[in-house]
Amino acid sequence: MKKLINGPNAAVDEMIEGYAAAYTSYVKVLPKNKRAIVRSAPGLPGKVGIIIGGGSGHEPAFMGLIGSGFADGVPVGNVFASPPPAPILEVTRAVDQGAGVLYMYGNYAGDCMNFDMAAELAAMEDIRVETVLVTDDVASAPADQADRRRGIAGGFLVFKAAGAAAEKGYNLDEVVRVARKTNDRIRTMGVALSPCSVPQTGQPSFVLSDDEMEIGLGIHGEPGVERGKLRTADEVADSLLDRILQDLPLGSEDRVAVVANGLGATPYMELFLVYRRVAQRLAELGVHIYRSFVGEYVTSLEMGGCSVSVLKLDDELAELIDAPADTPMYAQH
Repeated sequence: MKKLINGPNAAVDEMIEGYAAAYTSYVKVLPKNKRAIVRSAPGLPGKVGIIIGGGSGHEPAFMGLIGSGFADGVPVGNVFASPPPAPILEVTRAVDQGAGVLYMYGNYAGDCMNFDMAAELAAMEDIRVETVLVTDDVASAPADQADRRRGIAGGFLVFKAAGAAAEKGYNLDEVVRVARKTNDRIRTMGVALSPCSVPQTGQPSFVLSDDEMEIGLGIHGEPGVERGKLRTADEVADSLLDRILQDLPLGSEDRVAVVANGLGATPYMELFLVYRRVAQRLAELGVHIYRSFVGEYVTSLEMGGCSVSVLKLDDELAELIDAPADTPMYAQH
């Protein structure tokens, strides 16, 4: 499995150097920690600081979403590994404008441990930190254990809504409420067609035959819920959406935002085929797609496959999802 890198152990740090050099008007790397990235221009005094983060390899998540209307800072971990507490704390100090800081990240053990440690250290410096875990992956736990679910591509809209709320001047408690509400109303289901390989190993993260796919496989290669022969785009879209609708019932007059997310090696042609079928199915139910997102938002290096996320909107969330945002890898005007 080929990689365009200089060396496996330098890949993440050199990626950050290249990213910061490419987008100097948006981001800067903090001098005390080369894994700590923040907005070039600090937020306004009194604005809630928004920190998202996790392992590398999911670009444009997470560092690609630093900018107005989204995140104020991102601590960067190794490939598929949580950032340690030190860069998290460094970013927290940098983005605190006196109104507190919100951490948002996927529900993974390493992230929970390290972000919690950083929050405790920040509290010792009188920085108030709150946390909202993203738990949108319906494949990873049953509905009655939703707090055990992983966070995957639905995090993009959780971050978007909370970032917009902070930009509008909501206080920390209100930003937390928005983030939790968004997370509670979004569901994601994915399918993998081919594996990725991390730079340090060069080995596939899982093995699928050329004619196989796996429904529900996680963005780090975690086992899914169903492995079988490759099916058509419509059949795959139906399978993903059926599982989402079992968990998030929708009916006539409901409004939703839909994300068709590529995992790193899926052509846009295929993403639009999947989205086409999702749109047909929702129209048959009388569900109105208020806003759609088709592209790569949370990837897994060069993994083949995609995920579908559905967010059930209300008036507040529709306004926040519509709000302007300007980041290196996502803009909305």
